[in-house]
Amino acid sequence: MRVVLSGGGTGGHIYPAVAVARQIEKEEPGSEFLYIGGKRGLESKLIPQEELPFESIDITGFRRSLSAENVKTILRFLQGVKTSKRLLKEFKPDVVVGTGGYVCGPVVYAASKLGIPSLIHEQNAIPGLTNTFLSRYVETVAVSFEGSESAFPKARKVLYTGNPRATTVHHASKERGFATLGVPMGSKVVLVVGGSRGAKAINDAMIDMAGHLSRLKDVHFVYVTGDTYFEQTRSAVLEQLGTMPNYLHILPYVHNMPEVLASTSLIVNRAGASFLAETTSLGIPSILIPSPNVTNNHQEANARTLEKAGASRMILEPQLNGEKLFGAIEQIMTDPGVRRDMAEASRTLGKPDSAELIVEELRRLSALRRK
Repeated sequence: MRVVLSGGGTGGHIYPAVAVARQIEKEEPGSEFLYIGGKRGLESKLIPQEELPFESIDITGFRRSLSAENVKTILRFLQGVKTSKRLLKEFKPDVVVGTGGYVCGPVVYAASKLGIPSLIHEQNAIPGLTNTFLSRYVETVAVSFEGSESAFPKARKVLYTGNPRATTVHHASKERGFATLGVPMGSKVVLVVGGSRGAKAINDAMIDMAGHLSRLKDVHFVYVTGDTYFEQTRSAVLEQLGTMPNYLHILPYVHNMPEVLASTSLIVNRAGASFLAETTSLGIPSILIPSPNVTNNHQEANARTLEKAGASRMILEPQLNGEKLFGAIEQIMTDPGVRRDMAEASRTLGKPDSAELIVEELRRLSALRRK
């Protein structure tokens, strides 16, 4: 199978595309790939590290207010379509996959104009602008959240697949997770993380509740601060406690997050779609603090989906402080029944076969191309 992948801007768009590529490699050995991303996007750094062939186009997103910059964006889009058509004609893919972010707009649109079957994947409960636009041009829209199919009324086919990142983490090693953290196998672990770059509001809450952590016996707390907030958080905690206790681990970043997640009893984090796919795939209870600084407030919609199912508790950022966060953690970690019910609810939302479902659909679309 010859596959073009496109998506970028954030890891939430990039990693699902990588997960699809890895599943295709597993099921269709000998498949060939081309990833088309933005010149300035995170994908320009991450995709070469994944050893996937990479080409770039110059594209920016629309501003939601009237702006002269939008005129330049339209011109970049048209040039991006032209460049994408050239790349697609040279590579001759069987199918094109878009996973969101404005960069996949011209790529998937170009594929539709060339008659190449295409699929887009929407990670969030509320679709992004690019995927909403592309939904009328593609053969299939794959969605992460059951019930969000109705967000694409003009699509030819909408398929509930879940997020392919779930497949990536489902078989992660719990043993390696405990070893990474340096805690005994089988320990209770509460992981507090504000995303790959960290989040000031969550880091402030980490500091505020540090003095309360000793109240929870036999629980290890892992603070993942992001590089920006690491020294500040560590210094503030040390100033408050005097010394770093053995039940508290402060890290700037976790490189093998799937394995650390596999060893986690409860996670506190933002409500990005890919991260939620990973946690539900493993059946991890969560306390979600959605970022208020995202398009259409989609993280709150993501979080409410888990909260409604009983898999999570949500704290909105304006109400977040150390006392409230620790209170929610304490309530869950001191009641095995609550934790068990939340884990089961989380697990029922997980789709560990997500990447397999997407590859099955791509195989169908690829067959259409060859007819």
